[in-house]
Amino acid sequence: MLGTFGSLATHLKLKSQTYQIDNWIFKLHYRITFVVLLASTILVCSRQYIGEHIHCIADGGVPGHVMNTFCFFTTTFTVIKDLDARLLDTGNLPHPGVGPYGINSKEDIRRHAYYQWVPFVLFGQAIMFYLTHMLWKKLEGGRLKYLVEGLQLAAYAFEDKNIQVQGKSIPTKNEKMEKIKSVRETFLQRIYIRSSWSAGLILCEALNVLNVVLQFYITNKFLGGQFSTLGSDIWREGLESSVDPLEEVFPKVTKCTFYKYGPSGSIQLHDAMCVMALNIVNEKIYTFLWFWFIILFICSCTVLLWRLVTVYLHSKSKTFNKMVFANTCPGKLNPWDVLTVSRHCSYTDWIFLKYLAKNVDGMVFREIMVGLAEELDKSEKETLLPSESKTENEYKLE
Repeated sequence: MLGTFGSLATHLKLKSQTYQIDNWIFKLHYRITFVVLLASTILVCSRQYIGEHIHCIADGGVPGHVMNTFCFFTTTFTVIKDLDARLLDTGNLPHPGVGPYGINSKEDIRRHAYYQWVPFVLFGQAIMFYLTHMLWKKLEGGRLKYLVEGLQLAAYAFEDKNIQVQGKSIPTKNEKMEKIKSVRETFLQRIYIRSSWSAGLILCEALNVLNVVLQFYITNKFLGGQFSTLGSDIWREGLESSVDPLEEVFPKVTKCTFYKYGPSGSIQLHDAMCVMALNIVNEKIYTFLWFWFIILFICSCTVLLWRLVTVYLHSKSKTFNKMVFANTCPGKLNPWDVLTVSRHCSYTDWIFLKYLAKNVDGMVFREIMVGLAEELDKSEKETLLPSESKTENEYKLE
């Protein structure tokens, strides 16, 4: 199984992005969470550190390897009444949840059938966290890449000939000016920028929130409804009870019952006590995931709230725009140029400029902004066209 997931992982290698089309919280989903889940999948398949995943102790009536195989592929269980802290403290209970349970026993038990499915579920969740990134790349359509192609090193364009540096080309001064002019014209004519660009980004960010909720729900159902309060139980009961709450969800020792027919046809019960070595790893993985999903949900919701703020303030507040673009070109952007451009921007235009700023040098972005401000100021001072012609032009731009 380790070899299977390992071979799949080689086709899912993360490459460093040349172009930034999202934010760092988005990356928490398809980079950090994806890698964590993929690494967890490989870890639970590995026997290098924990040996066999299950070892069962039974009488001589059933061979050991048969019992191990049977108990791993069916279910083991714990007896709920034996999850008693008082018995554990007095030494009358060697293992939480392990006690007498016969053929006609009426005791309530808790079955543990998840452990054989853990690697498949973790791998499936890793893929689902990567899907929103794939969707956004499809919706974005390479527009940013088209515009900023050749501008990454344009800040160093001081010569009249191309210079090669570590396999990358520094454009000439004329190429730099032509490319900046092309970016400004493309932006003003809205050739590559459509309202669906920002709508697609917001949609994928909303899908990230829904995906976290969905994965939390799936994990909770997978662990028999015990995942939803796992973190809080560890914090609360771990300080108050001798029975570790993790022992209830991921018991290290469980029971297993094997039935077979005797020589005369009667049913014989063979009771086994199984050591679940894999649960040492499972408990740490799912404890981390509980806290990580909570953090990821909060961060993802914060992004959506930030989007609402930017939709309202992007064309109204000089202070807001100065703050947003401060890290792009510190001390070099004229706030009035920023405000001039932002006043004429739809939200899609504004957020596209923000991501354009993340992909080019600050000095290059300053030249783009200054040129856009001059063009927009010039258009305001010119004589307005007749209303019908203006409407027609606006229709063409849209």
